[in-house]
Amino acid sequence: QAAKDGKVSASEADKFIAEIGWREFSAHLLHHFPYITERAFRPEYDAMPWRKDDASLKAWRQGRTGYPLVDAGMRQLWTTGWMHNRVRMVVSSFLIKHLLIDWHEGEAWFWDTLVDADRASNVQNWQWVAGSGADASPFFRIFNPITQGEKFDPDGGYVRRWVPELRRLPDRWLQSPWTAPTEVLRDAGIVLGRDYPKPIVEHEKARHRALAALKTVSGRGDDHSDRD
Repeated sequence: QAAKDGKVSASEADKFIAEIGWREFSAHLLHHFPYITERAFRPEYDAMPWRKDDASLKAWRQGRTGYPLVDAGMRQLWTTGWMHNRVRMVVSSFLIKHLLIDWHEGEAWFWDTLVDADRASNVQNWQWVAGSGADASPFFRIFNPITQGEKFDPDGGYVRRWVPELRRLPDRWLQSPWTAPTEVLRDAGIVLGRDYPKPIVEHEKARHRALAALKTVSGRGDDHSDRD
């Protein structure tokens, strides 16, 4: 983003050029490997034991997962057709790894809702998160939506904008409202399960399930998710 004086810093220019390069890389992959719209670039990932869970998929699309940062991102997407790249990574990781739902479902939803949707970039980015693409993020990198919210939305402005039912909740509990004491929830006018959903999946259980699924296709059980 340009500085107030109209000048762009070297780091901002480098970032912009890098994004252009990533876009061109995605176009290159789609041109030479057109099958990636239907199958994993890394064929072993076609054997991933995906779950069929229509209720969880619907909750993810509607921003009703019970994880505020995920829900804020998905509501922003539906309302505006856009969301920041950091949030895109968090919501896509949540669908693929917390819910263990096929990345094709997320790719199709983004294709329908993003105003800046690009076929090559969309497919490549979803396969990047799923660990099945070229130069992909490893599948065992599992974003923690709670700590991601605390790190990138520390004052809660983003969540409060897109998940207004939580606007009265103090920062301490905003990214994980189910951990708030009963009296705090009462003072904020929140009844979990009525005003805002309880988490549709527990983070730790989902993380272990995702790592177990990875073992079935790669034999790897690495766990580097704590860093995220």
